[in-house]
Formats: sequence, structure tokens, C-alpha cells
Amino acid sequence: MSTRAESLHAYLSGARWFGGKGRTFTVADVHRLGTIPGRDDPPVVVDVVELEYDDGSTELYQLPLVLASDPDTHLDNAFVGWWEDPDHGWVHAYDAVHDRASMSLVLQAIAAASATDGLRFVRLPGHDLDLEATPALFSGEQSNSSVLFGEDSVLKVFRKITRGENPDITTHQVLTEAGSDHVAALYGWIEATADDGSPVHLAMLQQFLRTASDGWEIALASVRDLFSEADLHADEVGGDFAAEAARLGTALSEVHEQLRGAFGVDTVDAHAVAAQMEERLDRAIEVVPELAEHADRLRGAYSALAGVGEVAVQRIHADLHLGQTLRTIKGWKLVDFEGEPAKPLAERMLPDSPWRDVAGMLRSFDYAPHAMARSLPEDDPDVAAQREHRAEEWAARNKDAFLTAYAGESGLAPGEGVLVAAYVADKTVYECVYEARNRPSWLPIPLAAVARVGTP
Repeated sequence: MSTRAESLHAYLSGARWFGGKGRTFTVADVHRLGTIPGRDDPPVVVDVVELEYDDGSTELYQLPLVLASDPDTHLDNAFVGWWEDPDHGWVHAYDAVHDRASMSLVLQAIAAASATDGLRFVRLPGHDLDLEATPALFSGEQSNSSVLFGEDSVLKVFRKITRGENPDITTHQVLTEAGSDHVAALYGWIEATADDGSPVHLAMLQQFLRTASDGWEIALASVRDLFSEADLHADEVGGDFAAEAARLGTALSEVHEQLRGAFGVDTVDAHAVAAQMEERLDRAIEVVPELAEHADRLRGAYSALAGVGEVAVQRIHADLHLGQTLRTIKGWKLVDFEGEPAKPLAERMLPDSPWRDVAGMLRSFDYAPHAMARSLPEDDPDVAAQREHRAEEWAARNKDAFLTAYAGESGLAPGEGVLVAAYVADKTVYECVYEARNRPSWLPIPLAAVARVGTP
């Protein structure tokens, strides 16, 4: 393995955004997509590292790099390695998202709608970018890297990339152009062209939501308020979340309507959808054997779905939960339209039922109070039982508020209740597998929900 490949292997292995942790891989190749315009020394290049795993599968990871001829002590925390670059000779390579000057170059390139031999910087009209804003790398745990430009905009750099359009960009584009109030406006993006001529989306620039609060954290605060009041019901405490749940339902309904208008609607055979859910259940039982005792009830929900004939499908969020929502002074915003990260891009681009998004939110309303209850250990079984009862009350109240608002004045149409039940069951099975693999201590939360499938 070359010095360059060894350095890239070591850097990727330790990066928090690297999705292949725990798997054995080699650096198969490095592709240079282009150079960020505006500075020759040191150059800022965009490289794509191709990884090959032991099972033969491959992945592509994006690395914007500052290639300095001399060490830069200010960037020691972003040092990738020292090697002989094919274009620039011996260089000290640094991850460019940590370098403010390099990120300012990127912002300027988007503002100017620049284009180089390998990179295209796209800017949407309607907003004057603050080119004087100081870049700052967001330090939170993410699968991508986000750079804030003051209080004006945020650049999301996709680390794991795939040939083809990224739904986070294409969905935000149509919602921005439709004037949606429920997403952060898209200001522009960066793309390259793959060998087969298809686009490769590398990064997106969006409105920075300065007043935003995380929806999951707000919900947990509401549950905490309820648990702290011994004698009050969910609708009586000061932190009642039901009004916000209803606003979320309205926001999602409006976003779905705008996506229908932009991408259109199709239908799929309900039998095929139900069969896919049954297949997922069969695979899930292999991972979570406890699901077997509930399999008949789950299959009952899928069988009812098969009886509706056809299911309308369209562009949706596809990975929606409270953690993908932000509350601002101007209302709720939905974020991260990339879809389920574990799925290949081609699958994430496929239309799906809007009830999958609804089910994701309904399950999130169930998770919040039960997660909070589990975080507050209680030796007294009576107190623990009372807390679980109140968690159920909170979840039921907010699920009802959300679903009622989403359905609108006419309420759920005939057959839509069957769709909701099936997609909620499917989502809950997915959660059981996820928790078994990642957070075994949380597995009782979705298992308890599975046990309630089919009950009034």
C-alpha cells in the first residue's frame, strides 16, 4: 500500500462520519474530481476515495483537501497525511472542511456559479449570500460535514457519495422553488460528472435556521414536565406538546402536497407492498426472535393492506422522525431528505407511500415518552408502572393530534386507517432490528409497540 493510500486508510478509519467502521477495507483508488477555484497556493482539491471491503463491495468517500507544501500547524487536527501527489508533488494534506479560508473559497465559487474542468457550482436565485461570514465547522456527530457561515447559511458536505442525484438536493430544490415554509431554503450546490455522464452531488448550501430547536429535544422536555407533575394529565401540564404535534401534522401534509405537485403520483399493487413487509418481518425474526410470538398479528395488518388494491406513491421524506424536525419562530421545518441511509441511492430515489412518513412520526411520538421513562430508573415498581402509564397517555394524545391535523377536516378516508396500521407495524419491526443491533437496552420500546398491533 502506498504512503498516500496508508494515510487515507488511517484517516477514514478514525473519522466520525465514516460508515464502514468495524469492516476490513482497502483503498482501491483515488479519483480527483477537480480544484476549487480562487487560489493556486495552496490548492484545494476534491478527491474521491474508492474503498473495497472484504466482501467485494465498494464505497466512495469525498475528501476535500488542502495540499500545502509546508506543514500548517493551525490545521494539525485535520492532518490527513504526507505523500507525493500526482499533480502537486510532495504535499502535506489536510481535510479542507476544517480550513476557514478554503471554505470561504467554496462559498465564493457557489455565489459566482463557477465551473471548472471537473466541478460545477450551482446557485439558485433569490438570496444574497453573506460572503464575509466566517466559516465554522459544526462539531456535532453527523454522517456528513456541515460548515456554518455566520448566521446566513450552512454547507453540508456529503462524505459518502453515490453516482446519481442526491434526493436531499432535488427535494429541497423543488420545495424551495415552490415557496415552502417548511424547509430550510436551498441556496445552491456542488456537483461533478461521473464517468457514465450521470451527476454526482457533492455538497449543498442552505439557509441557516438561527432560531431552530430540535423537535426531539422539545418533545422530551414536554415529557419531562409531565413526569414532574404527579397529579396532572398530559393536557394539563405547561409543556403540553399536542399543539406542536398538530402543527407538525399540518406541515407534513403541506410538504407532501407540494411534492405531489412537483414529482407527480403513481400507484403500486398493495399485494406487492404487503409481500415486501412480510419478507422484512421474516428477516427480522431471524435477528429478533421475540418477534415470532407477534408475527400473526403483524401479518394480519399486512394482509389488510393487501386488500386495499393499490397504494399511491410519490416523493416523500422517507426517514422522518422528531429528530428530523426543527422548531423555529416561523414554524416547523423538516430536514435531511436523503432518505433511509442504509438503503442504496437508487432505492432512496423511488417513490413511496406518504403514510411511511406519517408512520415514522407516529412511532417517534411513541419513542419520546418511553425513552424518557427508561432514562429515569425507579426502584419502586408502582412508580415505574405509573410512569409508563403516563408515557402511554402522552404518546396517545400527541399521535392523535398529529394524525388529525395531517388528515385535515375530512379526516382519514376509507382504507387509510388500514394503511396507517400497516406502515406503523412495518416501521416498528424495523425499529426492533435496529435496536437489537445498535441499542439493545432500547429494544423493549418497539417490542412493546409490536405487542399492541391490532389492539384498539
